[in-house]
Amino acid sequence: MSEQPEPSGPGSITDVPGIRVGQARRDTNGWLTGVSVVLPPPGTIGSVDVRGGGPGTHETDALDPTTMVPTVDAVALTGGSAYGLAAASGVQRWCEENGRGFPVPGGVVPIVPAAAIFDLGRGGDFAKRPNADMGYEAALDAAGSAEGADVERGNAGAGTGGAIGAGNFKGGLGTASVRLTGENSHIVVGALAVVNAAGIPWQPGAAAMMPGEGLNTTLAVVASNATLSVAEAKRTATAAHAGMARALNPVHTLADGDTIFVLATCADILVLNPDVPVAALIELQCAAAEAVRLAILDGVARATAVETPAGTLRPFPGG
Repeated sequence: MSEQPEPSGPGSITDVPGIRVGQARRDTNGWLTGVSVVLPPPGTIGSVDVRGGGPGTHETDALDPTTMVPTVDAVALTGGSAYGLAAASGVQRWCEENGRGFPVPGGVVPIVPAAAIFDLGRGGDFAKRPNADMGYEAALDAAGSAEGADVERGNAGAGTGGAIGAGNFKGGLGTASVRLTGENSHIVVGALAVVNAAGIPWQPGAAAMMPGEGLNTTLAVVASNATLSVAEAKRTATAAHAGMARALNPVHTLADGDTIFVLATCADILVLNPDVPVAALIELQCAAAEAVRLAILDGVARATAVETPAGTLRPFPGG
């Protein structure tokens, strides 16, 4: 078997060549929400695994391995619960303007899956939630970022209104990367996480649930430069949920909409061991889980206190 993947510091999803991240945020005058867009290179393969019992998603069925289109043009993560999924149409508008999408007679149809967290009312005004213009703003921000640019973390993008511990503490946006080892050291796996969990960071013997109000969700996008099929991307998304379970307690509850997307740019090839060909893919999937774990903990650690008419969210102790 291959060696275990090693974390390369916290890193960033943008350590994966060609992956860009853009964000939009509103945090005054009743707002506390935002949008994060992951913009991959054209031709990127995508899939998803939804584990939470209360998901708010858009176009996830299109990522099933049995469907027609294997590629993804962008992924939108947003606040605003189901209302905030309108942000995806703004990302689609940017993609169409730039010729990104599945070719059809007369134009293109951008494939932009999206998922939302519940942050409604946390800024004081229930009606202040992301819309198509915020999605477009985040896509434009991603397109204008430099190759390998770092990602703003904490109270940023879709993590602006995030909370953990059933609404008792501030959640946020985090990112991390892991590089494979040995002959596959050219393969990078990165993750971007929006932490808005019912749970809290996992600790031995800690209580699984904290009293509070509000609905919850943790979202992640995993990206790699490895060449994967849609089915392999789907299995990687499934494996990556282990990282969520290692970072938060509890996860995948009826009150969560936990969702992980996987993007494979297919720029590089995994080197296979002829004796155990599956070992390289297993190592990549282990790295995906670790990148998600690190990104979640990064999001919690980078979150800062906010005070709005709806109340105060303070950082998680020791985060």
